[in-house]
Amino acid sequence: MNDRSPQQLPSPTPDPMRLGALEQQVMDVVWDKHPVAIRDIIDALPGEPAYTTIATVLRNLERKEMVRPKRRPGSVRYRPVRDREEYAAHLMQRALNTAGTNRESSMLHFVETLSPDDIDVLRRYLAENAEGRSED
Repeated sequence: MNDRSPQQLPSPTPDPMRLGALEQQVMDVVWDKHPVAIRDIIDALPGEPAYTTIATVLRNLERKEMVRPKRRPGSVRYRPVRDREEYAAHLMQRALNTAGTNRESSMLHFVETLSPDDIDVLRRYLAENAEGRSED
């Protein structure tokens, strides 16, 4: 029997780029319409989130190095630090890293879920880049 209580279990290292639901919605607006002001984000989101709520989310996203503000007298506009594709690649890499010793199996299960078009993209990429990799 294990004598460790749940409070004693090690917690996983938090991922600074992991986004909450509202952060993801805000990032979608920033990626689609950058540069954006807080009011632009509020107008693009469903409902009418409070100005202070969006300002707080943007400060959190800035801390996570997801957005960069450009301050001018009387206004602040936000741009993404990395594009949506880079962020998606980060999430995929993180998922593979959590697979531990089953990384290969996880990759193969993922590939099995790809559409035929996605597999064609992957094949073309591998064919175009195979030469450069074999010289390493």
